[in-house]
Amino acid sequence: MATILRDWSYRYQWLYDAIANLSALAVGGQTRFRQLALQGLTIRPEMRVLDLCCGAGPVTQFLVQRSPQVIGLDASPKAIQRARQAVPEAEYVEAFAEQTPFADQHFDLVHTSVALHEMRPEQRRQILRETHRILKPGGVFTLVDFHPPTLPLLWPGLALFLWLFETQTAWQLLQTDLVAELEAAGFSRCDRQLHAGGSLQVVQAWR
Repeated sequence: MATILRDWSYRYQWLYDAIANLSALAVGGQTRFRQLALQGLTIRPEMRVLDLCCGAGPVTQFLVQRSPQVIGLDASPKAIQRARQAVPEAEYVEAFAEQTPFADQHFDLVHTSVALHEMRPEQRRQILRETHRILKPGGVFTLVDFHPPTLPLLWPGLALFLWLFETQTAWQLLQTDLVAELEAAGFSRCDRQLHAGGSLQVVQAWR
């Protein structure tokens, strides 16, 4: 599963950006796509925010506009380096999403963008449990990731994209009910919205 294009996209930032920009056209462009999971949420300056699996900071840049207490976490040193250069206003931590260094009930908001499909099923479930642990009561976990298209016409394009750039874990996510997994992790309320003909899901889950 996946081709050499996947490796190139992680190695060369310009290629990753080009792929991301092209994919984001389905929801109105990169700026709108990177803020999809933030729609409808009130983020106040006093709120502690975690950008989980932040990558090079494409969403971190929007989070720091709303709160000065933003931390970006990623397991990749190269991603953290790029994020620091792109969004120096945030703090950064190099760590795994399933085993963060934060105390219980530390954050008001945790965000992650197109990252869960990279995880093996048990790893993904551990990340959901860990996110629940570090969220304050009433805090929200908001995410955007792949979803089986509700428009059959979109299946060939999504399948081609996954074949070129993703691994088996992305296909496994398409067979997974994320809302059910979030509820099993302890989240009390989960709202899901579909975008791009159903091929993207935004889930906001409250602790």
